[in-house]
Amino acid sequence: MTVKAVIFDLDDTLLWDERSVKEAFQAASRQAAERTGIDPEALEEAVRSRARELYAGYETYPFTQAIGISPFEGLWARFDKGEQPEFRKLQEIAPVYRKEAWRSGLADLGVENEALAGELADLFAAERRARPLVYEETYEVLDELKGRVKLLLLTNGCPSLQQEKLDGVPQLVPYFDHIVISGTFGKGKPDPAIFSHALGLLGVEPEEALMVGDKQSTDIRGALDSGIPSVWINRGGRAPHSGIVPVHQIDSLRELPELAGIRVS
Repeated sequence: MTVKAVIFDLDDTLLWDERSVKEAFQAASRQAAERTGIDPEALEEAVRSRARELYAGYETYPFTQAIGISPFEGLWARFDKGEQPEFRKLQEIAPVYRKEAWRSGLADLGVENEALAGELADLFAAERRARPLVYEETYEVLDELKGRVKLLLLTNGCPSLQQEKLDGVPQLVPYFDHIVISGTFGKGKPDPAIFSHALGLLGVEPEEALMVGDKQSTDIRGALDSGIPSVWINRGGRAPHSGIVPVHQIDSLRELPELAGIRVS
């Protein structure tokens, strides 16, 4: 079957979100180290742990899981878009959550300083916003695909945050015929409903598309459940999840056009 469309995940598939978050943590933790003398790496680990713990304790947690908003996105997202009432609740929770994650992380290392926690929470958000990092092969591959197949961006997350990420790399958006954000649609990957919606926008059958993503539990699982051939981008050499078997596995997006049968010399 000829490939007529390629559906891309955004974070850690086209955008290097993991590195952006890491660098933001490092910048804020170094600031704390300069002020207090604590180990910046130990602080990062403590804040990450506390953030996960706090995030899972809020009443909004099931919603963030369904839409696909991570604890570390919660440390800088504005949550000012999206029609669901849970986004308004997240707006209320977020400032307290961000400060408390840093306050409790500092406290774990013996530093009780609420004012510093607030400063670090703001610094982390600012540093993350300053880092819209894109993988070096992203535009090269999109240039090769554009005009030969339909392209759709399918991303989990808060509408305001995902739009802010896209605004940070404005040259990315024109490549896509459609952009679908789970927080706007109302359901996230791996729910088959959002994949069906994407196929409907593209006007193709499942077997005529490819789903490209880095997360086995959302991108690949959702594609499997929807009958869409999947391409797992596994840059870090991670072990596969039991029961989630992609049709293709690649370690660079540069392998994608040939898989789709559309590489040109």
